[in-house]
Amino acid sequence: MAENKTLDTQIILGASAHLDMDRKGSMVEVDGLSPGMHGPNYPTEEERTTLRRVPGKLPIVAYFLCAVEFAERASYYGVQPLFANFVNRPMPKGGNGYGAPARGTEQTAGALGMGTVKATAVSQSFLMLAYALPMFFGWVADVYWGRFKMIWWGVIVCGIAHVLMVSAGAPDLLANGNAKIPFLISIYVLAVGAAMFKPCISPTLLDQMKDTELETKTLADGEKVIVDPEHTTERVMLWFYLLINVGGFMNVPTSYTAKYVGWWLSFLLPLFLYMPLPALLWYLRKRLILHPPGGSDLGNVFRILGICFKRGGLVRIFKGGFFEPAKPSNLAASGNSINVPWNDAFVDDVKRSFQATGIFFFFPLQIWNDNGLGGSANALTTMLTSAGVPNDVMNNFNSLSIIVMAPVLNYGLYPLLRRWRIHYGPIARMTTGFLLAACAGAGYTLLNYYAYKIGPCGKFGSSSTCVDADDYSLVSSISLWYAAIPFAVGGISELFVNVPAYSIAYTRAPKNMRGLVSALNLFSTAIAYAVGLACAGVIKDPYLTWDFGAPTIIGVAAAIFFYWMYRDIDKEEYELTKNGDYHLHLREIGADSSSLDEKKSGAVAHNPESEKLDFAGEKTVGTAQDKELRI
Repeated sequence: MAENKTLDTQIILGASAHLDMDRKGSMVEVDGLSPGMHGPNYPTEEERTTLRRVPGKLPIVAYFLCAVEFAERASYYGVQPLFANFVNRPMPKGGNGYGAPARGTEQTAGALGMGTVKATAVSQSFLMLAYALPMFFGWVADVYWGRFKMIWWGVIVCGIAHVLMVSAGAPDLLANGNAKIPFLISIYVLAVGAAMFKPCISPTLLDQMKDTELETKTLADGEKVIVDPEHTTERVMLWFYLLINVGGFMNVPTSYTAKYVGWWLSFLLPLFLYMPLPALLWYLRKRLILHPPGGSDLGNVFRILGICFKRGGLVRIFKGGFFEPAKPSNLAASGNSINVPWNDAFVDDVKRSFQATGIFFFFPLQIWNDNGLGGSANALTTMLTSAGVPNDVMNNFNSLSIIVMAPVLNYGLYPLLRRWRIHYGPIARMTTGFLLAACAGAGYTLLNYYAYKIGPCGKFGSSSTCVDADDYSLVSSISLWYAAIPFAVGGISELFVNVPAYSIAYTRAPKNMRGLVSALNLFSTAIAYAVGLACAGVIKDPYLTWDFGAPTIIGVAAAIFFYWMYRDIDKEEYELTKNGDYHLHLREIGADSSSLDEKKSGAVAHNPESEKLDFAGEKTVGTAQDKELRI
């Protein structure tokens, strides 16, 4: 019986071995360490409670990949915050013909004049696509292309979008209203390119990390410490997120050039910054650890769910042990075994992935409080006295606060907590972030309340009808600079929420689903923007105060519930799955096949340090987890 052969092989070779019975001349893959086993320097229980924990050393290529993310995000954020004004505001009266208003007025740059509702619909649909399509592209990367190839083509597609967008700033097109054609095409092409790039870059970065479990180490001063991969990941992702937001600061020059020069220059500057990116990727392609596509585990996940519902039922979701019936060891012991192409450790990985997915679906509340529901924050800033400052430059205080606070957390707060032996786990950090985001939401609510109360147009201060006899915009006496406070607090909240999210998406996923699970993290953002799109009809006067207030109230309650629901994860040790790419489809041996007994006698044939080429010619570096035994 096939089931017995599989079970016997796992008994001989360990629970991490897998026999694919669907292929002639199957191969068994054995990990360097079986799940549950540890290396020789793994700390004892006493050492885990007494020794100080430190991050590991980051490889040089990790910084280069952070630079790749910087360049791509700089080009993206250089243009994305401009969309609201481009669509919402009309060509300013007395302007220069390129979309810039007359100097010395309170007008903002404009182009299409379609109003706040359509501006919200355009910006939210763009963002929804940019964060929903990674589900598809992450799956394609896992199954067919590989992550690096997907990153490469995403860069090419984004480059085409930027060229189209520059053409939308031509004065003739702006004057006759035809700028909307190249503009709308360009932003949706940009959404596709960003969706190809984004789910693959952070897993590729974390693939370069060599630490996968706790390990003791003696420092030069004689102190014995624990190198903790959780802190290594925390450090590299803080650098990653820092450079994202340094790139996001590109919106400062593009906002000023839109107000004082015109749209053509605002769209051209990000393109200039983007141009070196293909050359940088070409340089890195032979210097990275790149894993070829190994097929997706998604089909097996659905099979596992089917078995669990059939043999355990819904009641186990609440009582615990929902995933246990799908483990091969339990299937074999049940007396009603079936042939399955996974091992016990893979079922544990699937369980962890579902935990991660549940965590991600709290993120929309943080997003709504961070930057306002839909385009509400942009509408708020149009009601405030700017004194010559572009209203959309305020969004950059979100990035500025991250740039300032990321090193404080990386080299100040987190090392201090580690020195004091205080474990500030990912769930505690996320809860802090959710509460900070709610504080930002409260700031927006108060600011909008007083803008309505003090402003010359009451509760219609952001409407196009709020103008004087000469058609110049009227605003409240409240300074635009007050808006910097909630933008900055929201940015700080991202460091506590998004940085742990990248780590959770990577570490709690099976190896061949890391692109897909990272995309699920992004998909939660798509949900936030889909709700923003659905609410576009109420993101206008006189409803703006409640557009901020409702998410604030919900956000506080959700933060408390989130911590109560997931607090036990903070007690777990950070550990990457040791379950290999067990279902990489097994190579034909042909006529040279040998018996299991012959292969048992000798032969694990793979040099852990050897290099091999995947289907696209990418260099991949073997590790101890790549050992293969063919039968």
